[in-house]
Parts: sequence; structure tokens; C-alpha cells
Amino acid sequence: MKTERQSEELNRRNAAFDNKLRPVQFGEFVGQQKIRDRLELAVKAAKERGESLDHVLFSGPPGLGKTTLSYILGDAMGVHVKTTSGPVLTKPGDLAGLLTSLEPGDIVFIDEIHRMAKTVEEYLYSAMEDFAIDIMIDQGPNARSVRLELPRFTLVGATTRIGLIAAPLRARFGLVNRLDYYFPAELAEIVTRSAAKLGVDVEPDGALEIATRARGTPRIANNLLRRVRDYAQVKAGNLITKQVAVDALALLEIDPNGLDEMDIKILETICGKFGGGPVGLSTIAVSVGEESDTIEEAYEPFLIMEGYLERTPKGRVATSLAWNRLGLKPVGGVQPSLF
Repeated sequence: MKTERQSEELNRRNAAFDNKLRPVQFGEFVGQQKIRDRLELAVKAAKERGESLDHVLFSGPPGLGKTTLSYILGDAMGVHVKTTSGPVLTKPGDLAGLLTSLEPGDIVFIDEIHRMAKTVEEYLYSAMEDFAIDIMIDQGPNARSVRLELPRFTLVGATTRIGLIAAPLRARFGLVNRLDYYFPAELAEIVTRSAAKLGVDVEPDGALEIATRARGTPRIANNLLRRVRDYAQVKAGNLITKQVAVDALALLEIDPNGLDEMDIKILETICGKFGGGPVGLSTIAVSVGEESDTIEEAYEPFLIMEGYLERTPKGRVATSLAWNRLGLKPVGGVQPSLF
């Protein structure tokens, strides 16, 4: 088993890898064209008025560029970006310490903002709207409220589950943007740019092969590129062709449709053990040895989007596409359709 120190070192290296490949300007950011245009317009208008940018909320599946866009906004506005996450902010004092250290125009980026403690969230209301927070000093009869004025700042929130954000907080964001999955051509461009930064040659067909298996997600595309780069370095003279990518991804058990080992395991469990469903999420989780939240947030969205699974009031149901992928004959005739 990995020690805590080894896990921290692995996380540090992964973060350094991501930062090395992360775009730093709008011109380098691929995809999400409408959101980019919207943000560039807002930045230009704010700079012309000499004001801070309005509060921004990014939502969407993980790995699509929410954090990257936050740093790009900081670069475009010429301000500092202070980063934290919802689970870290457990008490009002944590938020007060962060906000009182800001300079005018700075950006505060809160990742997974929907996981913030309720008491901290309520302090954000006045901070976002009035740029001030009220803190309590002492207790009992001597208790009194003191208002701390804050410099005008921009709060940038990122969430994978926008429905869990309270309506009063969501209403205080002036710019709400939902990031969508990427097209293979966009991911191929990202892979090509990342390969150049990593010092490995990649042919267009090789980049596209990686892109088509990346589940529409830049983070996954870059992670696959890292693994294919290792394979190319050892076995292909540091050149990623289509065949090199195919061989490397086959070694990782990632099929041409982007399904990985856990995806197949989920489908095999539903079809093989439960006759195609319906079957509950918790039952699937126990059967495959994974947490329910992980399956629901990391695996199900792609399986549903690609048409392998269907959610019903009674549970998850495998579609005919899932049966065909596994090479099995559907139990009980025709399976439910997505339409």
C-alpha cells in the first residue's frame, strides 16, 4: 500500500504535470467558444470601466477547464488568484482570513463550492453583494458585531453539481457558465499542444486516436497522452503514430469508444448479474467494489451520454447498445430505448 508521503508526492507530481500543460491565456484555450467569447467581453468591459470583474460561476463535469479558466481570468485582469476549495472552508473564520488578505480586484477561486459549510456560505452573501462581512467578537453579554470592509473582489466558483448550490448564493453570480464535453477534433488539438510542451512528436492520426478515447474531457486526454508518451518513448522512438496510440491504449484496457476497465465492469455487472436491470446504484457499487458517489459522478454520466445506461425510477437499466458492446444477447427481448 502507498504511504501518506508517497500519496502526497504523487499528487504533487500530478499537479505539476497539469500546471505545465494548463493554458494561461484565452488564445491558448481550446473549446468552449461561447463561454470564452462571453468572458473575454466581460473582461474587456470591466477593464475599460476600471472595475473588478463580476462574480463568475462555472459548472459542469470534472476536467473540462473550470480551474484553468479561473486562472486565465486572473491573467486577463492582471490580478492575483487565490485558490481554495469548499470542503476546506469549515468555519466563518476561514473565509474571513482569506477575504481580508485580498487586494482590490483580486480573484478568489473556490473549487467544489457546493461542498462549503452552510455557515460559511451565509457569510459569503454580504461579502459578494456589499463587500463587507460582519463577525462576532466575544460571547454572552459582551458579544458584539463588527463589520469588516473588504476590497472589491471577484468570486469565481466551480461546481460539478450546480443543483446543490443554494438559490441565494447562485443568484449572486453575475456570470453563470456551464462547460460541456469537448468534440474529438478539439481534444486532438489539445493533445497536439500538450505533446509539444512535453517534447514528444505526435502525428495527427495519433492525436485523434487519443482524443476519441478521452471521454470528451481534456484532463483525461492529457492523462492518456502521458501514458502513451511513456509507451512511445520506450517502444516507438518517441513518436506517437496512430498504431502506437492504439497499442498503448490497448495496454491500458481503454477501448475505441473510451470505455475503461471500470465501465466494462459496471456494464457486465448490470447485464450479467442482474439481467440488464433495473438495479439500484448502491447494489451496483457493492458489486463492483466502488463508492456510489464515484460511480454516479465519474462513470455514469459518460455511460448515459453514450447510450449504454438508462436511469429509471426503479434503477439503472442497460440498453441494447450495452448488450451489443459486451457481445451478449439481451434478456427478455428488446431493452428500453433512450428515446
